[in-house]
Amino acid sequence: MKVAVFTGTRAEYGLLFWLLKDIQADPELTLQLLVSGMHLSSEFGETYKQIEQDGFEIDEKIEILLSSDTAVGTAKSMGLGVLGFADALNRLKPDALVILGDRFEALAAAQTAMILRIPILHLHGGEITEGAYDDAIRHAITKLSYLHATSTEEYRQRVIQLGEQPNRVKNVGAIGLDHLKRSQFFKVDEIAQSLSFPLKQPYFLVTYHPVTLGEEEPVNSFNALLSALDEFPDHQVILTYPNADDGGRQIIPLLESYAQHKPERVCAIQSLGQKRYLSAVKYAAAVIGNSSSGIIEVPSFDVPTVNIGVRQKGRLAAKSVLHCNANKPAITKEITFAIQADYKAPGEVIINPYGAGNASEQVIDMLKNLVFEASKSFYDLK
Repeated sequence: MKVAVFTGTRAEYGLLFWLLKDIQADPELTLQLLVSGMHLSSEFGETYKQIEQDGFEIDEKIEILLSSDTAVGTAKSMGLGVLGFADALNRLKPDALVILGDRFEALAAAQTAMILRIPILHLHGGEITEGAYDDAIRHAITKLSYLHATSTEEYRQRVIQLGEQPNRVKNVGAIGLDHLKRSQFFKVDEIAQSLSFPLKQPYFLVTYHPVTLGEEEPVNSFNALLSALDEFPDHQVILTYPNADDGGRQIIPLLESYAQHKPERVCAIQSLGQKRYLSAVKYAAAVIGNSSSGIIEVPSFDVPTVNIGVRQKGRLAAKSVLHCNANKPAITKEITFAIQADYKAPGEVIINPYGAGNASEQVIDMLKNLVFEASKSFYDLK
């Protein structure tokens, strides 16, 4: 069975890592890897090279990303994606395509596969992020897909509510949590050496992405975050780059300037890679920003998250995720709350609602038992 897997960003690839390894190792499956989007961009670190270093052969590289920072540029990139994916999928002729999440690159791949009658297994459907157009994209991919592997039971029920047959929707947990059981993490000194940055504790790990819906203007919000970080001079900061959504390129020069003016305290990096990122999470005083990882993966490390603004509004969240508005006083207040650990009782163990880290084997089982019928019937709730 030929299983194609799509990846367009560093974060998504990191979540898919163990599934890729398991498909690659299974004698009944053949892995076909489609790489696109930010992976191929020098602006965002050319992270396809990390994929190759991890021992994967890239079957197709699909260039779609324009050097633009606008909604029009994003829409045009999606059009280029459909053109590129049509040729790539026609060459590979996979028996199934695995797509994770809610990115515009993923939507282009999904709509192409649907037209070519290639069944899609969609990971992380049914979730809500009201502050980004990713929310609508995620639900659109759900309707284009045939199999669904959700991260919680609540999200499974929402996919069924969207009209998908219950027997094709399974709650497997968040696939990124497989790293907790299967990955070897770096120690603090190893992280510091790899960054060429004398990392000391305590430190913050910070990732802020532009909000693509709502009134949260990226530059103003990011400047508020930087001002709040200045209120904690005893904490170092690891700053990772934003993603390629419209507005992201406005943030990059602010991030670089902040790091250049505080070289002993701040390290800015295009991409940490999943292993180094999660290793940095493990020893962080707090994870700050508006990335989905702060809600889905970070609570499993018993590390607090300060989730800023509306980008992730609607996601299920553990007790250790502290939500705040995108202004300096609110961010400062929640960072203080996080580092003082006032969000939990002494000795309390944080429960992560996104599973226990055994998703990959369940997804493999779903793929092997796939019986595809191009015509889907809509499931009506009784």
